[in-house]
Amino acid sequence: MRSRFSGMFGFSVVWFGQVVSLLGSGMTQFALTIWAWQITGEATALALVAFFGYFPRILFTPLAGALIDRWNRKLVMILSDLAAGLGTVAVFVLYQLDHLQIWHLYAVAAFAGAFGSFQFPAYSASISLMLPKKHFTRANSMLGLAHSISGVFAPMAAGALLAFIGIGGIMIVDIVTFSFAIITLLFVAIPQPAEHHIADAKKRNLLADCAFGFKYIAASRSLMGLLLLFFSVNLLLSFSGSVLAPMILARTGENEIILGTVMTLFAASGVVGGAAISLWGGPKRKMRALFFSILVASIFGNAVLGIGRNVVVWGVGAFLTTILVPMANGSSSAIWQTKIPPHLQGRVFSARFLIGQIGGAIALPLAGLLADHVFEPLMSGGSSLARSLSILVGSGPGAGMGLMFVVFGLLGAVTVLVGFSYAPIREIERLLPDYGADGPEQGS
Repeated sequence: MRSRFSGMFGFSVVWFGQVVSLLGSGMTQFALTIWAWQITGEATALALVAFFGYFPRILFTPLAGALIDRWNRKLVMILSDLAAGLGTVAVFVLYQLDHLQIWHLYAVAAFAGAFGSFQFPAYSASISLMLPKKHFTRANSMLGLAHSISGVFAPMAAGALLAFIGIGGIMIVDIVTFSFAIITLLFVAIPQPAEHHIADAKKRNLLADCAFGFKYIAASRSLMGLLLLFFSVNLLLSFSGSVLAPMILARTGENEIILGTVMTLFAASGVVGGAAISLWGGPKRKMRALFFSILVASIFGNAVLGIGRNVVVWGVGAFLTTILVPMANGSSSAIWQTKIPPHLQGRVFSARFLIGQIGGAIALPLAGLLADHVFEPLMSGGSSLARSLSILVGSGPGAGMGLMFVVFGLLGAVTVLVGFSYAPIREIERLLPDYGADGPEQGS
């Protein structure tokens, strides 16, 4: 089939397909989160589902980056979407046969995560070939907006439909939506790097190419510093973020409506922020915007979520946590896409994703253990420390997880302030030239 759409319109078509697919995936995730909590009643189980989806995505990223610079990026995007859909099909079959167990979710998440390792570098590298630099922040914010739209409507839709079509029906909707996303990709022209760059890539040693992105980043204090900042922030905030659902369920007596409402408010704030950046185009001083955004999310967002004990306060925390996230992510991605030559982006972006996100993978399994065996027992005891902390986060089930939000949010804020004090990170836009703007491109 011949691709008909290109440029910003073509990107918008791909974006719309992802919005539809993410809605279906979000509905399935919400429904299975409720199912897993009812089956196990433990935060660890929910955190492990996320971990098994996240860790393979991290592990295979260097290989994915090397292959993306060799392969057709459009095909890679299709295959990554297809793998996620096949995972849903497998869970659907097991559920219909009444054989679904919690470890099946781990296995399916790992399968989808392995193929998902190709998705981020393929989509990110394609933006810089489809669009002019002035649209990079807008395009990246649109991708973030797609996730936020899913977060708004997926819990609402899943909550409304569960009583009528059940978990099986929700997964059928997911299967239809991922098929739609693949169809939209078939109609869009995804430009490839110059043929001689692809030919050169195929001649190089694959293992050496897997390491290339790390060496490229390590050669720049600015890039390495920025990446370590994201690693640290993701590590710290993932300790609290991964126990959001069990905290709310524990504090509300497993009230699914309140959980769905808070998750919707999280995403609604992201929609507002993402839509604003998409229309505006993003700030000129990208690093200043990035620092400010993360600081607000760490101090005000996380702290309010931990202190909150009702849907109103959690809603305020959700708004403060996510309203500026699209600006932070869009600004960061635009910097990388502007500084790294397109034919190197598959390998460099894969290394960037691995280092920046592995903190979250480390935190996911540990977060559940900390919640179940450290913070929750601490706040359920009668010690003087627990009584003092209860003034801040309350008492009873979920209080320990609330304390996690406060502690790790404050640590995240300290990390951002340390990063801002380091000039190679703070001044990266000035110190590091745009690709093709100053001398020959690094690498091959």
